[in-house]
Amino acid sequence: YPLDSLPKIKSGILMLFSQPASPVRNMSEYVKYCEEKRCIGKYCINERMRQVGILLDFVTRQGVQNFEQIEPQHLSAFIGSLWRFSNKTVSRIVSDIRQFLRYLFLRDIITRDISKALPAVHVPRDAKIPSTWDRDLVVKLLSAVDRSSPKGKRDYAILLLACRLGLRTGDIRDLTLDQIDWEKETLSLTQSKTKQPLILPLTEEVGNALIDYIRFGRPKTHYREIFLRLSPTHVPFSKGNHLYQVVKYWRDLAGIQFRRKQHQGLHSLRHSLATFLLEQGTPFPVISNILGHSSMTSTMIYAKSSVEMLREVAISLEETSHVQLN
Repeated sequence: YPLDSLPKIKSGILMLFSQPASPVRNMSEYVKYCEEKRCIGKYCINERMRQVGILLDFVTRQGVQNFEQIEPQHLSAFIGSLWRFSNKTVSRIVSDIRQFLRYLFLRDIITRDISKALPAVHVPRDAKIPSTWDRDLVVKLLSAVDRSSPKGKRDYAILLLACRLGLRTGDIRDLTLDQIDWEKETLSLTQSKTKQPLILPLTEEVGNALIDYIRFGRPKTHYREIFLRLSPTHVPFSKGNHLYQVVKYWRDLAGIQFRRKQHQGLHSLRHSLATFLLEQGTPFPVISNILGHSSMTSTMIYAKSSVEMLREVAISLEETSHVQLN
C-alpha cells in the first residue's frame, strides 16, 4: 500500500524516523491494520495518514525526536494551530490522530496512552447543511454537455451516475465493466467508503449514456475501469482524483452561478438527488438505501436542507410582500 502523502512531509516523516525501531515500518503496519482489521477504505486511510503526517511534521519542529517524546503540550499546540479550520475538519483531524496514537500505545510502541490528552471536538451532525443544486441548474448542466465528443460522452455518464443514482465520487471513479449486469439492468458494487454492497437499478437514461460512452467514446484498452483519462495513455483516474474538473468544465460552459456560496463538485450532485427524492415524498429508508448509507442518521440531514430552502423562499416572499404590483 503506497503511503502517497508521506514523502511530502519532509521533516516530520524523514527526521523523526532516524530511530533504531523504524517508525516507517510502524506506520506501514498501521496502514495494514486499518485495511485488514478495521476494513477502512484506501482513500480514508490516505486521508488519515495525511493528518498523521501533518502532526509529525509539527511536533518535529518542536524538537520531538521519536514517538515517545510526544507530550500533551505538543498536542495542545498542534490543535491550536488548526484555528483556521472548521470544527468539523478539526474534529476529523483529532479523531484520526487519536486512533493512531491509541494504536501506538496498544502495540507497546509508546508507553503512555497519549491519545487521552487530545480534546473531544463535538460537532452536531446536522450543523452543516449539504450543498445542493436547484433542479433547473442540474438540467442546465446536463444540457451543456457536448455528447458528440469522447469527453462529452464520458462526462455525461459520470454526471448522470451522480445526479440520477447518487453514487459517491470514488465509486464512480472506480466503477468497472464487471459491475454492470446488462441483462438484469443493475449496477452492483462494494462501496469504497462503507465497504457495504450496493445494488442499484440501471435506469434507461443512465444505461444509454454508459453504452454511448463505452461503444463510441471509450478507448480500446485492457483496463476494466469504465472511465479513463483523455491523455494518450488512456489510464484510469488516480485514487485521489475527485473528478471536480468534470463538473467545473461543463458548469463554467453553462454559465451556472449559485445563489449562495456552496460546494459545487460531483458530491453536491449526490446531495441534490437526496433532496429531490425527499421533496417528492420518498420515504427516508428508500433514500437511505439508494445512497448506500450505513445509518439512517446520515440521511436525516437532508430534511434540514429542505427546511432551509423553504425558509429562503419564505424570506424572499416576505421581503417582496410590500411591493405594489401595477
